Amino acid sequence: MSILYFIALFFLGYLALSVLYLAVFAVAGRLGRADDHYPSSQPLVYKKIGVLIPAYKEDAVIIDSVAANLKQNYPADKFELIVIADSFQPHTLAKLATMPVRVIVVAFEKSTVSKALNAALAQIPDDQYEILVVSDADNHMAPDFLSRINTAFAQGWKAVQGHRVAKNTDTSVAVLDAISEEINNHIFRKGSRALGLASSIIGSGMAFEPALMKKGMADLHTMGGYDKELEMNIILAGNGIAYLEDAFVYDEKVAKQAVFENQRTRWIAAQWQFLTHYFRRGVTEFVNGRMASAFKVIQAMVLPRVLLLGILFVCILLGLLTGHTALWLIPLLSLAMLCVSLYISVPDYLRKRISTRELMLVPVLMLRFARAIFNMRKAFKSFMPTPHTNTPDPSSDKA
Repeated sequence: MSILYFIALFFLGYLALSVLYLAVFAVAGRLGRADDHYPSSQPLVYKKIGVLIPAYKEDAVIIDSVAANLKQNYPADKFELIVIADSFQPHTLAKLATMPVRVIVVAFEKSTVSKALNAALAQIPDDQYEILVVSDADNHMAPDFLSRINTAFAQGWKAVQGHRVAKNTDTSVAVLDAISEEINNHIFRKGSRALGLASSIIGSGMAFEPALMKKGMADLHTMGGYDKELEMNIILAGNGIAYLEDAFVYDEKVAKQAVFENQRTRWIAAQWQFLTHYFRRGVTEFVNGRMASAFKVIQAMVLPRVLLLGILFVCILLGLLTGHTALWLIPLLSLAMLCVSLYISVPDYLRKRISTRELMLVPVLMLRFARAIFNMRKAFKSFMPTPHTNTPDPSSDKA
């Protein structure tokens, strides 16, 4: 048999292992439980919480978000919203000045979330807050979010990820983006915790012990994927990360194809930068049996699911043309396993939103994703922020 045949088998083996990884964690997410299903026996003590809100040119959404996030079922003197305002209009800053929030104005030649957070952290003494929460400018925390975070820290956790769900499902792109978010929650957060590994964090709706966050943020290498590095640094320091399934944060999903492509370009670039920096460290962690950190690098090596679906389908067609059974059977079985894994990872309320229109859009987003890979060098040079429009969908409360 030719060398090309064995190269093809090797590639199909990589795809099959990627699908197996997702399948194991998807099943674990079905069988396991998140960390907020374990009641706390600790007395109720309200810790002082600072909510960091990094915001770059978010004049359109920040006022409504601040107003919504002030409505917490948590003592008003025990939490403070801290808006990190980058490139805001004067009228927005003036409006924020009338609200009971702290505003830290920052400016950078090249803005990133990590720069904004580090600038704010530099102005916050370690003992000013007992918990630091990170929330995006468009995020609306559920009224009991901080209370649930407080309970988790009373149990001894130093790093916690909440359950981020869609604030809007008003377009087909937004529906599919919401589904992608919930699949991530099921596999990489609930599934990881069910297997005894650290939950993945996602950039917002997360909380940390201040000293731990400052240390984890001190040495970052990616332009737009600080959360992956922060997660890795926390785990390398020997800490776990909890996942709270009932601590909801409502996040605006992308509603247009062009915005989807822009956002995925930034994510792919961040994943590539993370891999290039941490791959060797991941191999070392794996060899030494430190699986909590090794699995985070392995996770970064798994192809995005939209690409997996498209590549496996193409491999089936090419395999049929070659006449070699293994070259179409392996991707066929892998595709079937992937579809089952994704199906069991999607919550019922979002399954009901899937129609022919959304299914027909999937191939289009596959092509958008493929183009994002070729454009990822753009994200190495600039942050490429995702624009927000402040158009919440009331149906998101079904989550």
